[in-house]
Amino acid sequence: MGIFKPTVLRRRAQELSPGLLRELGVRAVLLDVDNTIAPYGVRRPVAGAAQWARGLTQEGFRVVIVSNNYKKRVSSFAAQLGLPCISFALKPLPFGYVRAAKMLGLRCRDCAIIGDQIFTDVVGANLCGMKSVLLEPIEPEEGWTFRVRRHFEKGLRNKFKVREDVMK
Repeated sequence: MGIFKPTVLRRRAQELSPGLLRELGVRAVLLDVDNTIAPYGVRRPVAGAAQWARGLTQEGFRVVIVSNNYKKRVSSFAAQLGLPCISFALKPLPFGYVRAAKMLGLRCRDCAIIGDQIFTDVVGANLCGMKSVLLEPIEPEEGWTFRVRRHFEKGLRNKFKVREDVMK
């Protein structure tokens, strides 16, 4: 179960404060795109996402977009947010995570990935020693592969929510 367990659960990225990230020992944020800062297929971040990302950089955090999506989509978000990016990251394999940490001049343990999927974002973070913040997806996805993954994620998400409630 440990490989599937996120460090933190939140509903939206904008609920993450610089203070919480500092408490976790995070110096850099790897930010997913689809269903993390924008609905799948939409070309602009949700309201508040750009301001939140800029706020992190103003607070001294390094931020990079890391996505499994193609360069054209990922680089569009990077340009809108003024951030570097890694596309076709092959998450959950550690390659994209390690590449992002090296790009930022940090160790993996100083970074956190923020994303909406257990089987990509969280598993990849745990494989390379990063922290992870699991968000609720902005919208349900239409594709059958997403529906299958979300079905298997549902039980894990419920277990993690129960445990977090107990720990409060």
